[in-house]
Amino acid sequence: MRLFKRIIGFTLVAILALAIVGMFLPREISVARSIEINAPAEKIFTHFNNLEKTIAWSPWLYHDPDTKNTFNDIPEGVGAVMEWSSDHKKVGSGRMEITDSKLNESIAVDLDFGDMGSATAGWNLEPAGDKTNATWSMTTDMGAGPVGRLFGVVMKKWIATDYDLGLQNLKKLVESS
Repeated sequence: MRLFKRIIGFTLVAILALAIVGMFLPREISVARSIEINAPAEKIFTHFNNLEKTIAWSPWLYHDPDTKNTFNDIPEGVGAVMEWSSDHKKVGSGRMEITDSKLNESIAVDLDFGDMGSATAGWNLEPAGDKTNATWSMTTDMGAGPVGRLFGVVMKKWIATDYDLGLQNLKKLVESS
């Protein structure tokens, strides 16, 4: 019986400690990953500005190549929408809409993951001679609760890993064409 009480006591203390730590973690997380691509910005820009072209280098389609993607009637630029649906836990379902597009410079998108929340993301291109630095970024609010904030720490690492993979895929695609 003493062992049982100690286990319960330890569990309660651990939960309380995690809740306290969680409250001190940031509510908002931001992830940004960059890569240098041996190509001018105008050769890369179309791969962001046209959401159908993201399929060719998306890190999530490697997890589930059977993801269902649909697009609206706007092929590129502001107002272009992509929706996806997958049973794979790393892909899930959601919607992305381009909200800002500056030719050969940047793209901003709103992301909607349904019950999982929303985020803003984007791509920036900075010419560097005959190369371009491409940056993929995302910001999201993890909520006021400690569980969401604790999950944000893990999620940030997952997203960074996927962004690195996506940027590597993009680099290979652009440099080989």
